[in-house]
Amino acid sequence: MTSTFENPKRVEKPWGHELWWAHTERYVGKLLHVKAGTQLSLQYHVRKDETIHLWSGEMVLVLQEDGRLVDHPMRPGDSYHVRPGTVHRMRAVTDCDVLEVSTPEVEDVVRVQDDYGR
Repeated sequence: MTSTFENPKRVEKPWGHELWWAHTERYVGKLLHVKAGTQLSLQYHVRKDETIHLWSGEMVLVLQEDGRLVDHPMRPGDSYHVRPGTVHRMRAVTDCDVLEVSTPEVEDVVRVQDDYGR
């Protein structure tokens, strides 16, 4: 068995950055650093299945429930499984580090609203 060590790929975002520490045909692992007072797009995924885990900081996970957006405060150690079709966004109360593990469809993002014009 051959193993390789690779440096994480850093992807700059308007809300902070991502470190892609794993990217295979079967899964993707990322560390998202989200700056205080910023938020990701309100979005959903058609096929991508992901789980997020708040490593540090405080954030609000916004989920669409019964046609309305509901805020769910998260603290370090909290995790949430975001299933395909779930409208969601992360909003940082403080600087946050979030672990995300997902299926490999990284381009599967349907933006409903975006603060950065994307």
